[in-house]
Amino acid sequence: MTSGIPTGVPSPPSEPGRAAFLERAAGFTLRAPSAGDEQRWRHLYRQFAEHYTVAVRSEHQDLIWSWITDPAHPLSCLLAVDSAGVAQGLAHYRPFTRPLAGSVGCFLDDLLVDTEARGSAVADALLHGLRQLAADNGWTVVRWITADDNHRARSVYDAFATRTMWVTYDMTPGQLPDKLKGILG
Repeated sequence: MTSGIPTGVPSPPSEPGRAAFLERAAGFTLRAPSAGDEQRWRHLYRQFAEHYTVAVRSEHQDLIWSWITDPAHPLSCLLAVDSAGVAQGLAHYRPFTRPLAGSVGCFLDDLLVDTEARGSAVADALLHGLRQLAADNGWTVVRWITADDNHRARSVYDAFATRTMWVTYDMTPGQLPDKLKGILG
C-alpha cells in the first residue's frame, strides 16, 4: 500500500531552474546581510509587505532584522547583490523538522525581488542558492507557499520545484473551550 503523504525528497524538474537565465543569475552574489545592508533590506521588506497589503511598522522590521542578524536565531536571510553592491532581492528561510520523513527541510518564508529588478534573474539566483544551501546542510527539501494568483512568481517556481497537492490553513491561537480545560498536561 502506498501513502499519499510525501515522506522523502520530491521529484524535481529534470533540470531545475531556467537555463536561459543562468548567465544573468551568475551576475549576482548571494550572501547573508551585514550591518551596511540594513536600509536596503528594509526597503525590500517594505516592498514585500506592501505587495501583500500588510502594514509595515518599524518595530516589526527591527524585530525581523534582529532575527536575521543573530546567528543563533533559526531565521536566516540570503541577499542577492548586484555588481554595484546593491541588494536586489532577498530570501528569508529556516530549517524545519519533517517527522514523517525523519529529516530536516528548508522552509522559504519570503522571496522578494526589487520591483526595478524583476525579470533580471534575481529569483533564479536566490532559488539556486537555496538549493545549494539545502544540499550543504543535508536538508531534504526546500518548501514554500505562494498565492494561487501569483502567476508571475509561479512561472519561475514551476521551473524549480514540483507543485504539491497540499492546501494550507492558518489557525488563530486561542484558549481552550471550557469543556476542554485540563486536557493539556
